[in-house]
Amino acid sequence: MPRPERIEYENAYYHVMNRGKDRGRIKIFRSPEYFEAFLRTLKEAAERFGIVIHGYCLMTNHYHLLIQTPHANLSRAMRHINGVYTQRYNQLAKSDGPIFRGRFKSILVDQDVYLLQLSRYIHLNPIEGKKPLVDNLADYPWSSFPAYINQADKPAWLMCDEIYGLLGSKQKYSEYARYVAQGNNEQLTRFYNRGNTASVIGEKEFVKWLSENKIPKLKENKKANLIIPFGLSIEQIVKNTAAYYQKPVTLLRQLKKGRNSQSTERKIAIYLCQHLGDHRLNAIADYFGLGHSGSVSHITCLVRNQLSKDIELTNEVAEVCKFIVNQVT
Repeated sequence: MPRPERIEYENAYYHVMNRGKDRGRIKIFRSPEYFEAFLRTLKEAAERFGIVIHGYCLMTNHYHLLIQTPHANLSRAMRHINGVYTQRYNQLAKSDGPIFRGRFKSILVDQDVYLLQLSRYIHLNPIEGKKPLVDNLADYPWSSFPAYINQADKPAWLMCDEIYGLLGSKQKYSEYARYVAQGNNEQLTRFYNRGNTASVIGEKEFVKWLSENKIPKLKENKKANLIIPFGLSIEQIVKNTAAYYQKPVTLLRQLKKGRNSQSTERKIAIYLCQHLGDHRLNAIADYFGLGHSGSVSHITCLVRNQLSKDIELTNEVAEVCKFIVNQVT
């Protein structure tokens, strides 16, 4: 059976979920290090793709996200989140291979009616199972709930104001805590408890608007989107990276054998093919003469780690990015 197409448009809202492989038997978060690595990945995705994260809850074997996409790019952003976190998980666990069950699930949300309810549903996860993880929901550190009620520092990339606005109260922290303590809406609970595979949660008017207005327009634009792909090509990125460093393109593409034989310029070019162009790992591997997509993952992971520690390299890569963008716009 073919996979259903995702409905993606500017400023859409989604409840996004994924769990570990083997029907969730695999723990995707083993310890605080893993949770922190995922949150770092969320931060990077928000900065890189411009997604707005309205809430999250990370459980041992799955996660929930409440995401808005100003740029209609849910699939690109989630491919980054799941892909980069898989790299970081494997680095921490000294393992290899996929950790998720497969394609993430996303439910398009009628924000006027269900956004507030879904934020509550997501935040209640730690105490809704057969074995609650905490007695007090505010004590669960891997959810955005403590930040929502001012019991933890709010990350800069977490947007709470829209949810607060839906409450309509000046006492936003205490009012949100009270709202969540009321428990989930019965209708919403039934929707999820029956293993609903629907891709939309909304009132009849919202569903009608999607089917009669939004989806036909999206289908009309689909051909144009295929002809004019989003982002920069691998060739553009490498050509302009080489120009920045005043090196020939052939030098950046040249594969040299041996430990630490890859030049800094080549590693940065490989990293930017993923960072700026969001190209698939196997396409990058083919272009640079690497035998396996895992080699690309290894190089991009090394660069990412260096960037987290080396401010000079961070500034250098930012200048390369600026140079590339200026050349193609």
